Amino acid sequence: MVLYDKRDGLKGDNMVSVRVEDVWMLFGNVKALQGVDLEVREGEMVTLLGPSGCGKTTLLRVISGLYKPTKGKVYFDSEDVTDKNPWERNVGLVFQDYALWPHLTVYDNIAYGLRLRKVEQREIKERVRGVARLLGIEELLDRYPHQLSGGQQQRVALARAIVINPSVMLLDEPLSNLDAKIRINVRTEIRKLQKKLNITSIYVTHDQEEALVLSDRIVVMNHGRVEQIGTPFEIYYHPKTLFVADFVGQVNIIKGRINGMDESRHLIEVDSEIGRVLVSSDQDVKSSSEVYLIFRPEMVEVSKVKPREDNESTIVEGMIDAVQFLGNILRADVAVGEKRIRVELHNPLFREKFSPQDRVFVRIPASNIRILTG
Repeated sequence: MVLYDKRDGLKGDNMVSVRVEDVWMLFGNVKALQGVDLEVREGEMVTLLGPSGCGKTTLLRVISGLYKPTKGKVYFDSEDVTDKNPWERNVGLVFQDYALWPHLTVYDNIAYGLRLRKVEQREIKERVRGVARLLGIEELLDRYPHQLSGGQQQRVALARAIVINPSVMLLDEPLSNLDAKIRINVRTEIRKLQKKLNITSIYVTHDQEEALVLSDRIVVMNHGRVEQIGTPFEIYYHPKTLFVADFVGQVNIIKGRINGMDESRHLIEVDSEIGRVLVSSDQDVKSSSEVYLIFRPEMVEVSKVKPREDNESTIVEGMIDAVQFLGNILRADVAVGEKRIRVELHNPLFREKFSPQDRVFVRIPASNIRILTG
C-alpha cells in the first residue's frame, strides 16, 4: 500500500541512491560521455554543471532511462536499472520547456502521471491538491498552461514531477526560460522543496551561481568527462583543474615558475607574469616547474596608498584599466605590466573610490593563492 501525507500528497520513504559506473555514450563518432563515474547519496541534491555540449544533459537522460548508454551501468541503490524504462525507475522529470499538455488544465497536467499508474480517483484528488497547496498553485488548478506565467508553469511542472512520489527527481535546466528575478525566487523554492521532501535530486545547469546556491555537491563536466566533484565551497575555493577554476566564478590565472622555497616562512617563491609572488608552501610542487597561480578577485586588496610590507603577502603596483559598478560590488581590472588582475570590492559605498588611470597597489596574501600545474 502506498503511504502518503494527505496534507501535501507526498511520502518520503522511497528515496534511493544513484550510482553511475563507467558510462560511455556515443552518437556516431561523437563521444558525448567518456567513462563517467558518479554516486549520488540518498536525499542529496547534486548539480551537473558545465558549458553547452559538455554531456550533462546526456548524463541526466542516461540516468532517467531516456537513453541507454553505449557502455556502463546505472544503479538505483543496488538495483541495476540500465535496461529499465523511465516509468519503471520511478523518476520525476522536469524539463527546460516545462512540457505541459496545452489542452489539459493544471489539475489534469499534475494528475497525468497518477492516472497512468492507475491510482484511485479519490487518492489522485488528494495528492494533486496537496502538491498544489505545497507549491502555492491551488488557485490555478482550473486554468490552462497558456493562461499562466513562466514561473507558474514551472511550478506546475514541478508539481507533476513530485506528485508521483519519485525515487529520484531529475531537473534539466528548469529555470533557463525565466526572467532573472523570478529565477532567483523559484530556485529558492526548489531547494526548500527538495530539503522538505528529502528527494534524491540531480539538477542540470550551466549557471554557476545556480549550482552554488542549490547544491549539496557539484559535478563539473567538460567534453563528456567529470573534471571535479565537490561541495560548492570545495569547487569554488579548491579547484583541481584550470578548467574548473576558470569556469566557476571570476578568477585570476597567472603563469609562473617555481623559483625556490623559503622554509623559514613556509613560503614558495614564484617568478611570474606580475613579478615575484609568495605562495603558502602547503602545496606539493617541484622546484623549477611551470605552474599557474590561481586566486579569486575578492581575495586581494587594492589601495592608492602602498600598504606596509609584510612577510606573507605580495604587493604589486599597477594602474586601473577598467571599472564596473554592479551595485553591491565594484569590479576593477588592474594593469600590472602586460597582465590584468581583476579585483572585487564589496560594499563600494564604504570603500575607497577608484577610476580608470588611477595608480594603485594590489596586495595578494600568500595564503589566498592556489597553485595548479595545468
